[in-house]
This record gives sequence, structure tokens and C-alpha cells, in this order.
Amino acid sequence: MPGLSHFDAKGDAHMVDVSDKATTARIATARGQVSMQSETFKLISEGRAKKGDVLSVARLAGIMGAKKTPDLIPLCHPLALTKVSLDLSLDPDLPGVQIEATVKTTGQTGVEMEALTAVSTAALTVYDMVKAADKRMVISDIRVILKDGGKSGRYEAS
Repeated sequence: MPGLSHFDAKGDAHMVDVSDKATTARIATARGQVSMQSETFKLISEGRAKKGDVLSVARLAGIMGAKKTPDLIPLCHPLALTKVSLDLSLDPDLPGVQIEATVKTTGQTGVEMEALTAVSTAALTVYDMVKAADKRMVISDIRVILKDGGKSGRYEAS
């Protein structure tokens, strides 16, 4: 399959050999959001969720998710992450929570999947923490907005 590095000449999935790639600084940032009912937004913003501080727990879950990416995504390489940060902010216009994760490493492959997994895990945790109050929440718009390092260089979403 031309252009798809996770498939060999026969079309079978395999882990990409990165041993000949240069070790460079890598960074990726991903974003996503959780939309919810106004009442649920108030519950979170006023700190009244029964399971605790929703944003703090989701931030920690996102960090853990980034670190566990190769356990969840079969062809991801285990990486020594040097930074994982998450910013969760309440957005009354959604209403809901905006999530942004930045992941860094110095290595032979990028950290886009780790950033996406961090956002996804944080969003799922927000959902889990308040699902008793709002089963209609929507997790959406999870995407890479920045990737830098390696042979392909820099990418920034418009």
C-alpha cells in the first residue's frame, strides 16, 4: 500500500522500523471538546460533581493516557515522553470543556498519537465523571493542531 508506512509489501500491518531515523526533538499538540447541557456545565464549574474535581481528574487521566498509548494503539512505538501537559478549560459558549494536550520527546518517531490519546482520555474522563447527570454529552473535534520534528517537519492546522 503506497504511502502507508504501517503496511508491508503484502499489505500486512506491521510496526514501522524507525532504527535508521534521526533522533530529533518532537512535539505534538492536539485539541478536542466535550459539549454538554447547561446544567451539567454548571455542575462542573461550581465544583458540585459527586465524583470530585472533574477537570483535575481528567487532566491526570490525559497524562496517563499519553503514557499508555502504545498499550492501546497496536502499532505505536513505546516512547520516553519528556513532557505531557493538558489544559482543560470551561467554555460557556459550548457549553462544555475545551481540551488541549501537548506532548514532547526526543526520539526517532513523533508523538501525535500520544497527544490525541491524551485528549481522548481526558474527554472520556469528563464524560465518566458527570454521565449520571448528562448522558447526551458529545465528545468531538479531536484533532492534531501542531506537529514538529523529524523528516516531515512542521505541521500547523489552519
